[in-house]
Amino acid sequence: RVILLDEPLAGMGTAEAERMVELLLRIKANHAILLVEHDMDAVFALADRLTVMVNGQVIASGTPPEIRADANVQAAYLGEEH
Repeated sequence: RVILLDEPLAGMGTAEAERMVELLLRIKANHAILLVEHDMDAVFALADRLTVMVNGQVIASGTPPEIRADANVQAAYLGEEH
């Protein structure tokens, strides 16, 4: 079973988003989840593996720690001088 989610946290307040992340953590025990989301705290809490895209191009794939440390991801999202 696969669940496809496109920005499920959009428009939610902090408390609602936290409850949704808790629900998704329970669901992912028995289902694969394909998630598109801009809330990076939620993404890192939920994901086992990530693929990061910029302008339709994949710039990195890996585990959350690998993505956090990736120079291309840091440059794309934090700027070259982070």
